[in-house]
Amino acid sequence: MSISSSLPSSPFSPIRWRDDRLELLDQTRLPEMETWLACTDPEEVAAAIRCLAVRGAPAIGVAAAYGLVLGVRTVEEPGAALAARFSEVSELLGGTRPTAVNLRWALDRGREVFERHAGASPAQVTRVLLAWADALHAEDVRVNQKIGEHGAALFAPGVRVLTHCNAGTLATAGYGTAVGVIQSAWETGKVAMVWVDETRPLLQGARLTAWEMQRLGIPFKLVTDSSVGALMKRGLVDRVVVGADRIAANGDAANKIGTYTVAVLAHRHGVPFYVAAPLSTIDRATPHGDAIPIEERNPDEVTDVFGRRIAPAGIEAFNMAFDVTPHDLIAAIITEAGVLEAPYEQSIAAAFGEEKKG
Repeated sequence: MSISSSLPSSPFSPIRWRDDRLELLDQTRLPEMETWLACTDPEEVAAAIRCLAVRGAPAIGVAAAYGLVLGVRTVEEPGAALAARFSEVSELLGGTRPTAVNLRWALDRGREVFERHAGASPAQVTRVLLAWADALHAEDVRVNQKIGEHGAALFAPGVRVLTHCNAGTLATAGYGTAVGVIQSAWETGKVAMVWVDETRPLLQGARLTAWEMQRLGIPFKLVTDSSVGALMKRGLVDRVVVGADRIAANGDAANKIGTYTVAVLAHRHGVPFYVAAPLSTIDRATPHGDAIPIEERNPDEVTDVFGRRIAPAGIEAFNMAFDVTPHDLIAAIITEAGVLEAPYEQSIAAAFGEEKKG
């Protein structure tokens, strides 16, 4: 069955529906090559999420939404067969990354859409799900632009900002969260330069954020992760802004491993530390950071770099993909609903209440 996307043109996105298939910019090949992966079934989408060809909590959620479309479009029988296939695909996609809450959030929203139209023909259900996935894609871009606007207000002219890992366009459906804040501040003349740390072990900062900074024309310098303390001690960092993969109800935030270290150093040196994320990244069912599941990835990502062994053979490695920054180290959480400040239980609850009224 051939189905066309109705998504309007928008800022650059690493996700696109084209020629009856989902195409994902393969982030494992950047910056050397800009290669698009063509996914024609949900298994290929799941594989792309697992291997980090598509990564970043918002981007994973949007990719999974299109994965649901690919899963149901091959079903010919309505009713039980269609429902069984939807559940199978949802479970497949939901098991790819345990920490990023946007994944489950998107799949739950997709299930609501599916259940409202489950009695329709498979072709009609597929069209409805594609329209929903397109809307989710467009909504993420809009949300990120609002995050950028709110975050830019926290910057003063001439700010030198540091960011960890990648929370830009590549981590979202478009525009980015933390990098979106930096971009908005840059466009209003508030950013002097950006410190981009390399972000071991997969070097998302060196490979991806640096690539984005070049595209945006924002002055930046790449530094090692271990440079952060020295930069702050010399007074060379005025702000830190990072993304998040899950934020607990009390404001504790899970992000790429090494974020907690940056937050501690920022606190020591009096540098405001901000987290930029959509409300969909806030998991109010998770009371605090200790309850956030932390993904452990293949130890080879630590012992090897781009397929080349850098550590002695036979040693063991421990590869946590994320850590949790306690809420008391976070100056503010920047969302599309505004800038949330402590006490976070109250500001987060208010943000969701305002969102419902809107």
